[in-house]
Amino acid sequence: MSDTNNDPEEQLFLQEMQGVKPLQTKERVELRKGDVSQASAAARRLAAQQKPEEQDGNRLQTSEVKRVGPHDVIGYKRPGIQDGVFRKLRLGKYETEARLDLHRRTIDEARRELYRFIQDCMAHDIRSVLILPGKGDRNINDPAVLKSYLVHWLEELDDVQAYHTAQPHHGGAGAFYVLLRKSERKKQAAREQFSKGRL
Repeated sequence: MSDTNNDPEEQLFLQEMQGVKPLQTKERVELRKGDVSQASAAARRLAAQQKPEEQDGNRLQTSEVKRVGPHDVIGYKRPGIQDGVFRKLRLGKYETEARLDLHRRTIDEARRELYRFIQDCMAHDIRSVLILPGKGDRNINDPAVLKSYLVHWLEELDDVQAYHTAQPHHGGAGAFYVLLRKSERKKQAAREQFSKGRL
């Protein structure tokens, strides 16, 4: 073992370190495995086991759905939607306030984007939207996959009041007009407007 007092590098190091105080170390507390809150661990375990749709509130199904054709014209309205409102939607007479293009999306991507889009529209009082899944007619082996899922999802969403295949100039069989429910703010504004007219 060499004498460190004769080592020039060691001497230089000691000169440089004169006056430097060692860091004070706090006593360490030993954690036992049982100290972690069992409730916290159980909550983390449950979150890890949940499906993505349960974690983000998105309940749209990704299991197999009833298929529609690439060129099918499809419409749907919830009970209580007036025929005149549905006809106006079908003919593309409502102004498109927002649009969502789902071309070239996977089922999982489309599911997430659709859910987020509808939530955003509701938060901003948007009622009339255009959603474009595409016809899906280029996929000869499995046509209209995304279109089929979209039709299924729109009926699952409580905020969707009606939808219909778009007119040719808005995308035809590869697009849908969608009418969303009125937000509470819009309902209140309509009630106030109606009550002013009666006074």
